[in-house]
Amino acid sequence: MLWAVISDLHANRQALEAVLANARQQGATHYALLGDFVGYGADPGWVLDQVIDLVRHHGAVVVRGNHDEAVAAGSHAQMHPDARAVIDWTRAQLSEAQLSFLKELPLSVRTGPEAGDCLFVHANAYNPAGWDYVQGRAEAVQSLLAVPARVQFCGHMHEPMLFHVSGTGKAGDFHPQADVLMPLPAHRQWLAIPGSCGQPRDGNPAACYALFKPGTSPQEDAQLRFMRVPYDVEAAVAALHATAMPAEVVQRLARRLQTGE
Repeated sequence: MLWAVISDLHANRQALEAVLANARQQGATHYALLGDFVGYGADPGWVLDQVIDLVRHHGAVVVRGNHDEAVAAGSHAQMHPDARAVIDWTRAQLSEAQLSFLKELPLSVRTGPEAGDCLFVHANAYNPAGWDYVQGRAEAVQSLLAVPARVQFCGHMHEPMLFHVSGTGKAGDFHPQADVLMPLPAHRQWLAIPGSCGQPRDGNPAACYALFKPGTSPQEDAQLRFMRVPYDVEAAVAALHATAMPAEVVQRLARRLQTGE
């Protein structure tokens, strides 16, 4: 069993195509998608179709992100004008079936021991609907203590990170290197943030995802590999400029894609 864990797709067709191709090349057998399928990018309908296809034909695990919730609910007058414009534009690109799919997404999914005893959630385990960020050890430990799964996978933060806590409560963290196979010792709990597929923000525009191989028993170490996948950023930028989103918003989003910030 090899999980491809992909988060924060953000309607970026070019990045998702590259990540899915790479995951297939690596031999991924299972998929977990940690939300924020829409928002920011130019191809929300296409991206959602791929997500739905992975659910229907590959049994993918999917959870709801804050952007998915906002688009499903629709904009309101209290929102920043730019955010309202993006939400309204995104909703206009989606079918009723796609909007219903977003509305019905769960906040979290936990697997059984045979699939690694994993919790998949967009933001955190202690308050999934509050959309708090796991910015450091304090939030990571709070999340790990809230749901005692062996491994938690969270999105929301657009920078890859790995946290752990021991049975004695000692916590640690790593800024992972790409394409390095790391053991996850079974005597610790782990929280992995794979980074963003569709809009990385760590200074590297290459798309992020992670590959996870569970241990075959509760005593066996699992394995994790953070991946970076270059993709056609300029094609994603051109797609943004072809939308009817406000020009100043498009410029900002395009710069983020090009710089990875």
